[in-house]
Amino acid sequence: MPKPSDLLQGTLDLLILKTIAREPLHGWGIAKRIVALSGDVLAVGQGSLYPALHRLEQQGWIRADWKESDLGRNAKFYGLTRDGKRQLERELASWSRLSSAVSLLIQNA
Repeated sequence: MPKPSDLLQGTLDLLILKTIAREPLHGWGIAKRIVALSGDVLAVGQGSLYPALHRLEQQGWIRADWKESDLGRNAKFYGLTRDGKRQLERELASWSRLSSAVSLLIQNA
């Protein structure tokens, strides 16, 4: 399983933005969904996830609201802002270009 540091720079932002695009989630929920949706291939540790969430919030791409979690505890739930939705579109376009280029290189090398 790749370590979070093995991810291409900027990929973590894309994963977080895409993960919370459907619904706001707390940090642990974001980490669990990334693992589940990647078929247990990708895992994001707390040491990478929470600094990224803080940075995305500072950039205005996500917002955090305190709510009660399924376990009855208060947790910060992160959701996309309007700017975050636009950033997600940019990140997806960039990822598409990058993954296409890597695919071409692999096929033609």
